[in-house]
Amino acid sequence: MNPHCLCCDAVIVEEMTWRTLFFGAPEPRLCDSCRGRLAVITDPLCRKCSRPLIELEEKYIHEDLCHDCFRWENDPKWAGVLKRNLSIYQYNDFLKEMMARYKYRGDYALAKVFSEDIQSALRKTSFDIAVPIPLSRERLLERGFNQAAGLGMEAGLDMFEALERIHGEKQSKKSREERIHLHQVFKVSASVSEKNILLIDDIYTTGSTLHHAAHVLIKAGAKSVSSFTLARG
Repeated sequence: MNPHCLCCDAVIVEEMTWRTLFFGAPEPRLCDSCRGRLAVITDPLCRKCSRPLIELEEKYIHEDLCHDCFRWENDPKWAGVLKRNLSIYQYNDFLKEMMARYKYRGDYALAKVFSEDIQSALRKTSFDIAVPIPLSRERLLERGFNQAAGLGMEAGLDMFEALERIHGEKQSKKSREERIHLHQVFKVSASVSEKNILLIDDIYTTGSTLHHAAHVLIKAGAKSVSSFTLARG
């Protein structure tokens, strides 16, 4: 029985090759049409946040940094706090709709769509523990699961819950400036001393969430903090 696309429910007709016949192949999660609507990030990109530089005017590029990262790195409070962010996809309209289904409509199975791509991307990284960006208790009850932890677990990562989040207004309701100038919303709830940490989240937008999380982890003794996000907005 042929599998169905987890996005559009179309039947996926798998191409049979000698390799798949003898060695098998992972079950496809998306049909070719839906897979083709995902925009994979390619070079040239910002060395710190994975933003595609081709979409920016020259005045907003500082060698191999986008303007946002240039500002983060030139602020003494934030310089070097977040080592690097790795993202796979651009946050286009198609992925935005998929993530809305996943996060807000409880379609948890969509996390399986990205597991192989996440595994492949993280083979190039080195870290001691993977820490999901937490939801507040209220938001977790509202959604039923943490979308960042779900992506990591479906990709085979052991999630280390080292952060807690103080409840506040949804990030999606805040302007860019409001997100950047947030008061600290995280606290460390487990030992991270001398650990190289990989933060896991779904989307990188302004970088505020990840920088704030990295800041408290470094203050708590973490050796370094990098991040992985599925998409770069």
